[in-house]
Amino acid sequence: MNRWWAIIREALASARSQPVASVVSVIMVAGMCATVLLTTGRTVGAEQSVLGTIDSAGTRSIVVRADAEAGLTTTVLDRLANLDGIEWAGAFGQARDVQNAAFPDGTRVPVRLAWGNDLKKLGISNLPVADHSAVASAAALEQLGMPDDVGGVVSNDGQQYAVVGSLAVPDYLRFLEPLVIVPQTDTADTAPAPVSVLVVIAARPDLVAPVSQAVQSVLAADDVSKVKLFTSESLAQLRALVQGQLGSFGRNLVIIIFALTAILVAAILYGLVMLRRKDFGRRRALGASQSLIVALLLTQMAVLSMIGAILGSAAAAIGLAATGDPLPGWDFFAAVGILAIVTGLAAALIPALAAARRDPLKELRVP
Repeated sequence: MNRWWAIIREALASARSQPVASVVSVIMVAGMCATVLLTTGRTVGAEQSVLGTIDSAGTRSIVVRADAEAGLTTTVLDRLANLDGIEWAGAFGQARDVQNAAFPDGTRVPVRLAWGNDLKKLGISNLPVADHSAVASAAALEQLGMPDDVGGVVSNDGQQYAVVGSLAVPDYLRFLEPLVIVPQTDTADTAPAPVSVLVVIAARPDLVAPVSQAVQSVLAADDVSKVKLFTSESLAQLRALVQGQLGSFGRNLVIIIFALTAILVAAILYGLVMLRRKDFGRRRALGASQSLIVALLLTQMAVLSMIGAILGSAAAAIGLAATGDPLPGWDFFAAVGILAIVTGLAAALIPALAAARRDPLKELRVP
């Protein structure tokens, strides 16, 4: 440990003794990071923004609509629970029109019974009256005339439900708006109930097609001609296309920028090594090993590369924020910084080996 601290101190002292060379190295690495972040980073930020917009439209959703005669029941949820690649599944019963119990002539909105393996994903929890408490979307509450998000609703056949709160409708359920749902307790003693709409969310966009096939295989409907399945496979394919094209462009640009910078850094360091060959000759004559010379130069470059990566990343972040471009994410910043340091070390390796292999007697004879 003490040996490494000594090498680090010597590397820092060597960097301070050559301010021009050190500043040039820092500027090269900082420019490399800033260039990558302002070009590829901007592309990655735009890619993430576009993919986020596509994802918000429901690239992973699979919707099954069944007529009343189809015979699709809530038992399908038990079969779906055994399938891989499904993030969430929910079943909804036939829509039934309800109105505010306080306004007999009020606007009618549809209410649906709901079953799911994780209705808390929709923000539903701790309902006061099981199987009879309803939650409604903002649009439904407005049409029902419930500004306080609470009240009672009644259907044409006299069925009553208590609206106990609002519901934040996710993108993949917006086609059911205005939405009022009554979560149902799923127990072994409960008879299977008919399902009108089944919504399945795949874990990833690329799993939409296989999951759709798996969902179709476990529906077990009495009349499959009364069942229709809708997927977002086209959106998933568009997502993959956008991600592939933008990602390929970004990777190629990063490779070119880092390769050119590595060549320039290697050339600069090699020139500096040749200028300092007498210094390295003295070190070798005084007993410094080849590995020590290599470690000294690589440590010096690592410190300078770290400083350059921090400065370049900070400058690029300020530039992107000033122009209103989306930031690519801190993980991308960290990856670029680490790659810049590795590139600096790789570029310094050949000059370091060249310095370590110089003949000390020959170098000391150079006037």
